[in-house]
Amino acid sequence: MQQKEHQVVVIGGGVVGLTTAWWLVEAGFRVALLERAPDVGNGASYRNGGQLSYRYVSPLADAGVPWKALRWMFQDAGPLRFRPEADLRQWRWLAQFLANCNAASNRHTTVKLLELGEHSRRMMARLESVVPLAEFGWRDAGKLVVYRSKALFEAAIAKPDPENNRRVLTGTETAALEPALAQLAPRLAGGIFNAGEAVADCHAFCVALERRLLAHPRFDGILHAEATMLFEENGKITAVQTDSGWVTGEHFVLAAGIQSRTLAATAGIKLPLYPLKGYSLTAPIGPEHTAPDISVTDFERKTLYARIGRQLRVAAMVDMVGENTTLNPRRVAGLARLVRETMPTAADYSRIEPWAGLRPATPNSAPLLGPTRHGNLWLNVGHGPLGFTFACGTAALLADLMAGQPPPFPLDFLAWPTNNR
Repeated sequence: MQQKEHQVVVIGGGVVGLTTAWWLVEAGFRVALLERAPDVGNGASYRNGGQLSYRYVSPLADAGVPWKALRWMFQDAGPLRFRPEADLRQWRWLAQFLANCNAASNRHTTVKLLELGEHSRRMMARLESVVPLAEFGWRDAGKLVVYRSKALFEAAIAKPDPENNRRVLTGTETAALEPALAQLAPRLAGGIFNAGEAVADCHAFCVALERRLLAHPRFDGILHAEATMLFEENGKITAVQTDSGWVTGEHFVLAAGIQSRTLAATAGIKLPLYPLKGYSLTAPIGPEHTAPDISVTDFERKTLYARIGRQLRVAAMVDMVGENTTLNPRRVAGLARLVRETMPTAADYSRIEPWAGLRPATPNSAPLLGPTRHGNLWLNVGHGPLGFTFACGTAALLADLMAGQPPPFPLDFLAWPTNNR
């Protein structure tokens, strides 16, 4: 591969990599994108839950989660599956995750993620003049979190609501607001509705943004090749090796999902990332169906429901099984059974299309961005299940950092320590 030296090479063509490339070209950089798949948005961005939850963020690590996890692992449609690996990275990540499983850490992380979510919401709104919302099925649907347990519902409404944005509903009021929940209403303790949350098609967003990038005068194009190694010389990264040759540049940005973990290791950096395998089901909605208009989260089942165009998207589950995207028939069947029980008339379940993808998560559920100890290697990684939600925000923050501009708020633990190996 004979390539001219690029000013910035962004590695990863999912929603995080594409938004990063866009904000960098808008900031004045010349950018090339490196993506291993033939098309953009075909990894974790392809059929994710589609929810843009700017005001509702819930870090996976919390008090009581380890005990709940033991129970979940014995349920076919349970939120968690765990398979031990002979891989030190899994056990190191688990140890760090368990250290974050307390109320204080959860509150600390939640505050920062809410700040990042609000910034991301503003950055997505800024894109509207470039990428019309209709191109990727964006809807201001609002978000409804439903609770089956009275104790969990009371704990949720006891949490502060500084923006006074939420509506607290009884089980009956919850079903009245969203008729698709009528079957579930007798088992609901209540619900919490937040306006201003959205749903959209993440893959369609990636394709729409790709078109704008290809037309941008400072975009050098997409190089479809798999990155295999970062080449370091005198404390800086000078090139990335691919299966088609070397690509050189002045700066390199890792935004390649879980692949970023392996690439960073070739430059001596151990990223605390683990692939949380998530599932989704997509089913068509006909005129006879009663699909939800509001984005719904079933809190105890950890299941998300979103109407995206004429399709119902259901996303759920965390499988800790390494870098394995194979569909597990039992998990798919368990999720399909849960969906039919919860919203029996929401879509044509005879035509379900299952999907699984790897969500690159940090132990505290907060993404990592900024420079590394190599002055020209930058990170935008670790978004977990909130990649679509946070992509515009972290892309804008990284562009500010690379342009020498201060971020609009303290990054704190979002920033990667430059002395950290």
